[in-house]
This record gives sequence, structure tokens and C-alpha cells, in this order.
Amino acid sequence: MSFQQIAALLLTPLLAAGPGVRAATPPTPDAFAKAVQARYETIRDFSASFEHSYRGGVLRTQITERGVATIKKPGMMRWIYETPERKEFVSDGRRIYSYIPRDRQVIVSTVPPDDAAPLPILFLAGKGDVTRDFLASFPEPPAGNRVTLKLTPRAPAADYAHMLLVLESPSLRILGLTTVDLQGGSSSFTFSRLKENQGLSDKQFAFRIPAGVDVLTDDGAR
Repeated sequence: MSFQQIAALLLTPLLAAGPGVRAATPPTPDAFAKAVQARYETIRDFSASFEHSYRGGVLRTQITERGVATIKKPGMMRWIYETPERKEFVSDGRRIYSYIPRDRQVIVSTVPPDDAAPLPILFLAGKGDVTRDFLASFPEPPAGNRVTLKLTPRAPAADYAHMLLVLESPSLRILGLTTVDLQGGSSSFTFSRLKENQGLSDKQFAFRIPAGVDVLTDDGAR
């Protein structure tokens, strides 16, 4: 799976507890989305363990992978898949590196400009805005302390139809997320051991291309 595919499967603008929506009446989807955005803006960096399950839209095959994610605004991230296969997807803020050791290949692409349609994973790293870029709705009534927020991109996206965030209320702690692609496939993430605003160094997001691998780029640059 390429980094661009991973990018289309990810959106988690909030990975920690924080002030939520507290009101006598249930919040509207727009109000809830604004609260999520406000909380997201307080996060400079974070890390978390993750479990990623993907179910294909045609064959309905399911794959579950686990690893560690590290994010720093603006635009820096490192996703390391540890099991069942080692993979690395790294952005230094300018370029995105996709590396699967078994393939002995690194794919290098350019981070889209700020005015481009935001890929979910890049939103996570500080590009985009929940209320500006997405239409929010509740696909089902809130149940207990869980709220599912559906985010549909205002501009048509090439890789995904919509995303579902499962959030704890009123803390706005994310419990999980699912992204549905245009073929009906779904990608679900759960997060644990969350840490935020640790003062992560930019050096943690530098990628060194291993010796002896093929390098493919989207613009001819290495």
C-alpha cells in the first residue's frame, strides 16, 4: 500500500483528552466539529501506537497491521508499521517517503501545497480545517459517552468518500476512526498510549534512503 493510499485512509485531528462540548442540549454536528478543530489546534506534536484494519471493497479481504505513529506540525510525520510486515511512511514537511524493505524500493513524492485538497494524513500534520474542508453530520444518534462524527469532503476527493470519527464525549478523546473509499472498502484505526506536545525534534522526521534500493520520484528529483 502506497503512502498516498495510507494518506487517504487517515484522519485523526484529535488524539488526546481535552475540553469538550458541554451544553444543556446535544450539540449540532457543526458545533461538535468546531470543538474538535479547536482542540486539534492546541496539539503541536503527538505519538501513539496504532492498529490498522483494512477491508477491501470487492473481495472483502481483511488485513490487520500494528505500529507506531509520530506527528509534528507542520507537515512532519513518521508511520512505522511493525507487524506483520515492516513498512515506513515518512514526511519531512517537503517530501513523502514510502519504504517497504521487502520490496527494496523507496517512493518519493512531494507534499501537496496548502491550497490543494487536503489529504487526511496531511490534515493530521497541520494542513486543512475540519469545519472549512468537510461537511459534518451524525450518522447515528450519540449513545452514552460515544459520538460518531461523519466528515464528508466539501470538494470531491479522489481516494475516499467520507470518514467516521468515534469520539468520547465530552472529553473529545478519539476512540477510533474509519475511512470509506470510493469502492466501498473501509480502513479502521484504533489508538493507544497517546502522548502529545512532547517537543519532538525535526530530526526525528528525517529519512535516509537505504543503500541498494530503487528510488522512484514523482518529479524526477531524488
